[in-house]
Amino acid sequence: MKSMIAFWNILSKDMKNYYLKPPNISWGLIFPFAWILMMFLRTKTFNVVEIFPGIIGMSILFGTTSMLAVTITFEKKSRSFERLLLAPISLELLIMAKITGAILFGIFNSILPILISVFYFKASIYNPISLFLGVCLLSIISTLFGLFISVSAKEVFEAQTYSNFFRFPMIFLCGLFVPITTLPIYLRIISYLLPVTYAMDFIRYSIDKSNLISNTLSLIIISVFCLLLFYISIHNMKKKWLK
Repeated sequence: MKSMIAFWNILSKDMKNYYLKPPNISWGLIFPFAWILMMFLRTKTFNVVEIFPGIIGMSILFGTTSMLAVTITFEKKSRSFERLLLAPISLELLIMAKITGAILFGIFNSILPILISVFYFKASIYNPISLFLGVCLLSIISTLFGLFISVSAKEVFEAQTYSNFFRFPMIFLCGLFVPITTLPIYLRIISYLLPVTYAMDFIRYSIDKSNLISNTLSLIIISVFCLLLFYISIHNMKKKWLK
């Protein structure tokens, strides 16, 4: 019972102090809207189905990695993270509380591009339940990337730099806007080594059934990557932060 109370208090504190701040909420709304507007102004005849999954992916990927990498690195720098370690909660559950806020923030970031694409551009969704699951999977794996990055960084600017090192290649390698089938074979191999590829494939299936990999296989691979990133991050925390 004490563990769950501590979990909820940590989560609510993060939501209040970080994620529910007006600048973050507006950023989560403006970022996907700006991408949709850019595509619309570039050519008013663009195929919304082609960019729909990519805008969702961009909104989630940048929102989750940015927020979590910054918040954890900032709390480590200010030593407020050390005070959280005094809570009656295991390190694993503590980290679960920290990443839950970023996951919810990522899901929130996906709402606007979905609404605009469906209600304004009349995009169809093949399977809404699969779309929600795909959004959740991408939010989770992106958040865990942010966690992995934040453990490796000492300063906030380092966390942002490391985040960009992973994020920008993923835009082109994970099927957000460039189909994986059009990539050279050596880049395609790298694409299939990145878990975001499988989450995006899941989202594409839910929109127009244009997935390349079965949903079951994608779910298994994403789950394996989630466990690896989570426990590697925990191991690095114990090694670097809890000496």
